[in-house]
Amino acid sequence: MTNLIGFYQEIGPALSLLVLLTFVLAGAVKGVIGLGLPTVAMGVLGVAMSPAQAAALLIVPSTLTNLWQLAAGGHLAALLRRLWPLLLMTFVGTVVGSAWLGINSGAWAAHALGGALLVYAVYGLVARGFATPASWERWCAPVCGLLTGIVTAATGVFVIPAVPYLQSLGLSRDEMVQALGLSFTVSTLALALGLTGQGALGSQALAASLLMLAPALLGMLAGQWLRQRISAALFKRCFFVGLALLGAHLLLNG
Repeated sequence: MTNLIGFYQEIGPALSLLVLLTFVLAGAVKGVIGLGLPTVAMGVLGVAMSPAQAAALLIVPSTLTNLWQLAAGGHLAALLRRLWPLLLMTFVGTVVGSAWLGINSGAWAAHALGGALLVYAVYGLVARGFATPASWERWCAPVCGLLTGIVTAATGVFVIPAVPYLQSLGLSRDEMVQALGLSFTVSTLALALGLTGQGALGSQALAASLLMLAPALLGMLAGQWLRQRISAALFKRCFFVGLALLGAHLLLNG
């Protein structure tokens, strides 16, 4: 019990409330558009705490919600056969990147997080869809995986360039949702291993992360309800605009 509440006792009631509301919001975004939980959590919490602390908090909610996402769809075996080079190099890049760079409490980490969020937001707002030729996948997948792993290790954000790459493969809607869940699960587990190696994911941090599972799931259920009642395209544009502003703030101010 001490481990479960110790982290929140240390950071105080105001920041604890921010963490709670952030995971409800992050879960809601994931419920509407199928991704965004770690991105929103890292972006919002990165303003108030070190990226290492924020990354530790998202481990349990991100892992379990992504496992839930990848379990549905019936395409897991085929996706594993196609995406294993991406997944393997994402894992390797994250673990090696954690030993090389790591998410520490230095100012550069917050700036790097802001830069990653801004790049992803600009891509989401202005980029047009493109297709990766099948003949390119052999080399493109491991390169994208390695770059994604390095970005994950430095910032805790694992969408660049994995998400644009997956979107370029011409997957069906169900395949895409499951592929995102698969990619994010591998990234989260590799990040957890990297944080453990840095001493940033002890029993207290893991227990604090476990407590955020309930608000994240509540947010996801609310987001799934909301998805039936709003324009997903409009919501996504608002999401990326907000993410761009948040990323720019972190990039400029750290």
